[in-house]
Amino acid sequence: MAERTFIMLKPIAVSRGLVGSIISRFESKGFRIAALKLVRVKREMAERLYAIHVGKPFYQSLIDSITGKEVVVAILEGRSAVEVVRLMVGATDPVKASPGTIRGDYGLDITSNIIHASDSQESYEYEHKIFFSKDEILD
Repeated sequence: MAERTFIMLKPIAVSRGLVGSIISRFESKGFRIAALKLVRVKREMAERLYAIHVGKPFYQSLIDSITGKEVVVAILEGRSAVEVVRLMVGATDPVKASPGTIRGDYGLDITSNIIHASDSQESYEYEHKIFFSKDEILD
């Protein structure tokens, strides 16, 4: 059965012109794009997305890294989407991410680590609603 997951290509991926390369990796793997758009992130969107990190020392830098900047958000659909996408994305710290993963191949530093991906089905259910209305998601 197909599962969905949420990804966000961060401002560094957009500014470096990596959107097509990254999206094509997911398409080549067999994921279907159920929704895709370019968004300028409002502060309240960033705060909602990173709410689980409130109080942590890196919280403000996460918020500042995407607020007011362009990101590409997408919903991907496929078998074990959350797990497979997370494997393709790689470790959060690009220095520790394996070559062949998105962060391992393109990442520069931990705050601007190219991409965000939901880490569970519950996270997907929460995160995708920050950026997409129901009528923007294709069945």
